[in-house]
Amino acid sequence: MNTFPQLPDGFTALITGASSGLGAEMARQVATEARVLILVARRLDRLGVLKEELTLQHPDLHVYLCQVDLNDPKSIEQLLDYLKDKSIAVDFLINNAGLGDLGTFQSSDWPRVRSMLLVNIEALTALTHALLPGMLRRGKGAILNVASTAGFLPLPTFAVYGATKAYVCSFSEALAVELRQSGVTVTSLCPGPVSTEFGEVATRPNSRRKFAPVKALYVPAVQVVREALDGVRRRKVRVIPGGLVRAGALFLEFIPTPVKRFFLRWADRFSGPEKPVGK
Repeated sequence: MNTFPQLPDGFTALITGASSGLGAEMARQVATEARVLILVARRLDRLGVLKEELTLQHPDLHVYLCQVDLNDPKSIEQLLDYLKDKSIAVDFLINNAGLGDLGTFQSSDWPRVRSMLLVNIEALTALTHALLPGMLRRGKGAILNVASTAGFLPLPTFAVYGATKAYVCSFSEALAVELRQSGVTVTSLCPGPVSTEFGEVATRPNSRRKFAPVKALYVPAVQVVREALDGVRRRKVRVIPGGLVRAGALFLEFIPTPVKRFFLRWADRFSGPEKPVGK
């Protein structure tokens, strides 16, 4: 049964970053209602394992695997050409892929920074730009952009990552207004800490600085995805999973920027300078 009012029966969903974490969980939950899934990631072996799991549980489901490096604009073009060649019309676009980098900007590696800009911003925008016209022609569709509560305020030692997620939040809000009478909905998912590979990947090699949010703020991936998809069904523009995280995020919105800046400076005094292990 299709419970998404803005999607056709037997809809097709495309999920980026589907090999692990929220992306894999998105695939599991969307598979109960979709007819076709296009799973996009760099790690084809993990996608293969996920496909076996999904098709075993849902024999009528068609799963396409696309090994794509979203750092590379040419790979995105190849993905779009593949969809065109296969005559696959995407009804539900889930822009989940993203990466972070924990540490001061001045000590960052430019290739890592560039990857965040390409994956978190450019790839998300390019896929939306390419697939939205088809949704508009059909008069049905949904876009779910995975942002973060990190996009709600400037974050020292997460400066570029937070800025990319602020872009996703702003872009999604504006696009939702533009499309409000089109039959296509746009939702931004803004989770707090989730138990995925994000923290491990964001931590720099040999760095003493670790990704260690308050444990009480963690929300299970299953719950994050459940609340996200429920928000899409209800045509919500923004979803912040978890009661504590949601309360904190809403509180932040009412704090003036100068006050935020004061507390961020105060907190940064205790973080100390960047100290790589072994140096």
